[in-house]
Amino acid sequence: MAIGQSSAVAGTELSRAEQSYRVKRAKKAALAAFLGGMLEYYDFFIYATAASLIFSHIFFPAGDPTITLMASFATFGVAYVARPFGAIVFGHLGDRLGRKNTLVLTLMLMGGATFAIGLLPNFAQAGYLAPALLVFLRLVQGLSAGAETAGSSTLTMEESPVGRRGFFPSFAMSGISAGIVLASLVFIPVAAMDEAARMSWGWRVPFLLSVVVMIVAMLVRRSLEEPEVFEDEVKSQGGGEKEKLPFLLMLKTHPAQFFQVSLMSFQCVTNTLMQAFGLAYAVSVGIPAATMLVVSIAGNVLAIFSQPLSAYLSDRFGRRTIFITGILSSGVLIWVYFWAISTSNIALVFLLSIAITAGSYAVSNAIYPAWFSELFHVKVRYSGVAIGLQVGILCAGFTPMIATVLVGGTPANYGPAAWIVAGSSIVAAIGAIWARETFKTPLHELGNAVD
Repeated sequence: MAIGQSSAVAGTELSRAEQSYRVKRAKKAALAAFLGGMLEYYDFFIYATAASLIFSHIFFPAGDPTITLMASFATFGVAYVARPFGAIVFGHLGDRLGRKNTLVLTLMLMGGATFAIGLLPNFAQAGYLAPALLVFLRLVQGLSAGAETAGSSTLTMEESPVGRRGFFPSFAMSGISAGIVLASLVFIPVAAMDEAARMSWGWRVPFLLSVVVMIVAMLVRRSLEEPEVFEDEVKSQGGGEKEKLPFLLMLKTHPAQFFQVSLMSFQCVTNTLMQAFGLAYAVSVGIPAATMLVVSIAGNVLAIFSQPLSAYLSDRFGRRTIFITGILSSGVLIWVYFWAISTSNIALVFLLSIAITAGSYAVSNAIYPAWFSELFHVKVRYSGVAIGLQVGILCAGFTPMIATVLVGGTPANYGPAAWIVAGSSIVAAIGAIWARETFKTPLHELGNAVD
């Protein structure tokens, strides 16, 4: 073989070896994102389920059922107030100290707070100290969750090879679906218990079991490395000097991207309202809680697989069109979903839940981890995604309470809840129309140039 031919072959082999190495790192990052997402939304869904079915009865003084349910949903929403602060704090740490260590810290806080909720005394045992402790631990959950998805999405996108930057980060969203499935499976036997057992100790089991998910996720996350693009940026700034205030630099250099992400983050309202308010609404019209948990399981099992497929398509055809199609479809289908619940048409509830959870919502949800991350420069990427994402999530956190107030316990009055989702979908679509297309942009060229 000629020398020139040998060199060409060696170059090709080196290129393939490098590609294999990058895919291996991307797979590990995607697994860590999957497990982190699973823990976050296992925690989210068991809390949402308990807030809908349990907490209004055991953490608050007896009174009007609608008022106590609103109080229970308020504790659900208070974590969303903490999320922006968590996004600022952990986004700052993620851009200064690195993605990996920050993600390990958020995981520990989230899992520890969830486990502790399972040990809390109820109102009969501790009076007003009980809801106070519940709110405190919910705030800790919110602080850690404020940067969990953003951090795992950022790290995984930065580790992904060219042409697959949408696919690998989408596993964070598949992990979220898996977390909801796991939480639903755990809560089905709890919902089937007699009321005395369920209210006294049964509800605690899902919270205590969260420690298993946390340990597995921690073992994987600790084995991660920092993305090369982040390390390269650190070296270019003097081998260790990092931006002192990434949050302020992000607002200075990426104001448009920040507002675009903030608007698009309203796409998460669909899932929050379906999972929290939808459960309580269905129970109020006579659909058993266990049935709705099975409905949730069916949609989210399929979403585990449909989300990577949607992200794969966005790697081929672009982020914007697919995202907009998904979010606007959710805004339309939600009307039929709530109508099906109001009429107790369980077969249609199953069909619509799957169409939204594994279809329209899965489409938009799978794309945002990569797209939001691609809009920012590496120096401010963690902060930009974490803080921008919290705008819609903060609003979403209180939509179950707002919907409960507006619906007012009238089964036929589902319109306000549907309008909340439809309006949020329009807001998200506006942000997507405004945002730039990034799926073909090289990794080192993402985001505006910053000093």
